[in-house]
Amino acid sequence: RFIAKPCAINLGIQDSGPHRAQPNAILEKVFTSITKSPDGKRLEGLSKQLDWDVRKIQRWFRHRRNQDKPTTLTKFCESMWRFTFYLSIFFYGIRFLWTAPWFWDTRQCWYNYPFQPLTSRLYYYYILELAFYWSLMFSQFTDIKRKDFLIMFVHHLATIGLITFSYMNNMVRVGTLVLCLHDASDFLLEAAKLANYAKYQRLCDAFFMLFGVVFIVTRLGIYPFWILNTTLFESWELIGPYPSWWLFNGLLVTLQVLHVIWSYLIIRTASKALVRGKVSKDDRSDVESSSEEEDVTSNSTKGIFSTSSNGSNRLNGHVASGQWTGE
Repeated sequence: RFIAKPCAINLGIQDSGPHRAQPNAILEKVFTSITKSPDGKRLEGLSKQLDWDVRKIQRWFRHRRNQDKPTTLTKFCESMWRFTFYLSIFFYGIRFLWTAPWFWDTRQCWYNYPFQPLTSRLYYYYILELAFYWSLMFSQFTDIKRKDFLIMFVHHLATIGLITFSYMNNMVRVGTLVLCLHDASDFLLEAAKLANYAKYQRLCDAFFMLFGVVFIVTRLGIYPFWILNTTLFESWELIGPYPSWWLFNGLLVTLQVLHVIWSYLIIRTASKALVRGKVSKDDRSDVESSSEEEDVTSNSTKGIFSTSSNGSNRLNGHVASGQWTGE
């Protein structure tokens, strides 16, 4: 309200919503009572009843679906909040872990376990992360419904489960490594969204490409060969198997499966961006264009990535003719 909104206004982002559908009692009744996306048979029936062209009715339903979606200004403010949090918590984690012995030698995570002291910095780091992911868990039900809703739901469950479980079992050392690793790329994604909303397309593409590189390196490289290696093998060697070992590593492996899925989407986005010269639409989101030009440019270039803030998330919206349409 006091920081993000003035920044958005200074960048020329208007607090204007999508094109509103013209009032029509019959179509409104169908939309609210029957279906928001009528099939071909129903469209033909409505066309005869209203004496409207089918394309005009399709356009009306598209505008009606989009008119309740948040404005670009709202999405910019939300992404700026997420960017601020991710950036702050990442640098807090790096500053804290830089002097921690287990950051350089993962075997230190298991020496003298479970009798390891819980320092105040460890405690606050954990509580902040847990509170944030709980907020994401609740907000995803009020944000725009996206195609990756189920994946994000599983991700939030796994993350909250891991944070809570590792805290209860005093596995906070390895937990801090997991948290910091995941925060390394998230603020870059939010930066790409901010550039997209401000219509800085080249900056947006640059941030997204950098995000893709960092994401793949950390989630497909460092995470399995550094984190999973110590939780699966070093812990077994140093403290032996224990009942909760299977649950703990099961959640960590679940995260790795999600990393592979998201990496596939990112690589597909990047390849299309390289071929077509820019990043465009995200397959994960259901956001539709409310522009009537979409009917004319339906064969325009369409890519994969955009910025819905689940955000979003997050990967947190979506274009014709080359620019991202926000979430």
